Amino acid sequence: MARFAHTVTVTALDRGWFEEAAGTLVDLLDASREGPGGSVVLADGRAVEGLRLLKGRHLRSGARYGEVPAVPEGAGAAGPAVEAADGPAVLASGAGDSPAASQAVVLRTWRPSHSVEVESLVVEDGMSLKVGVRLSEPRRPRAVELSLSGHQPGGGSLYRFSGRGKADLAAWWAAVDRLPAAPPAARAPVSGRAVHRLAKARLTLTPRPTEDGSWRITVVLSMRGRWLLRPVGAVVLFFARGPVERGLREAAESAAEEWNTALAELTPLHGEALRAEIADALVNPDGPEAL
Repeated sequence: MARFAHTVTVTALDRGWFEEAAGTLVDLLDASREGPGGSVVLADGRAVEGLRLLKGRHLRSGARYGEVPAVPEGAGAAGPAVEAADGPAVLASGAGDSPAASQAVVLRTWRPSHSVEVESLVVEDGMSLKVGVRLSEPRRPRAVELSLSGHQPGGGSLYRFSGRGKADLAAWWAAVDRLPAAPPAARAPVSGRAVHRLAKARLTLTPRPTEDGSWRITVVLSMRGRWLLRPVGAVVLFFARGPVERGLREAAESAAEEWNTALAELTPLHGEALRAEIADALVNPDGPEAL
């Protein structure tokens, strides 16, 4: 097994503000309704950008959301909608070009006081990808669970992979509430596993507070070959150790920079001001300058 680790420092996120923002977002969506043409309309009558009901009843199990792909200019009228079994609806076109990626989000569970579960279905360049997300206690999030599976039809087992991950937010807040001199949490609050026929990997994130109030997050990646390929995998990882270490370091540093930039731009609004800000972001994600 090969093990890689890197630690980054990021700006701390205020728990109270995060939970208030999450609850406000859930309440806004819970009060929304279906509008003309399948649009999703907030209580104030404005449509949520990029979210359209394709099938089922809004905020009911099995509801399917997405955007109908636009017909390329000069391609002529699109054919009827075609829907694969348990797959996203797409428009059938007579164009000879490669088909555009099709995507849909299926709502599996909507119980704002208990859990929300969605599943994203994507087909692009012959690869089928399914991503599931489950949020526990959405108004005051306690955990986020992620599942991932992908395959290329007819491609065999080498073109299949899967993964699972979980962010225990209660454990995360407990870890960052420790004294800076205290040892780090014994169990990583964020962990994930990925499995392929040839190898498997595990990723963990463990935070700890610093004296200045920021967070130091240690990212650990473990990789190993599977079955009879373990010796081969060990040799490959020996020669690839440098690029893997560099890739992990660059990815962690980039993510930390983006996190710090995003938090620096956040205005710590509360109450009705926060609600209005989130509603405006749902209606116009690009901001008022794009209007």
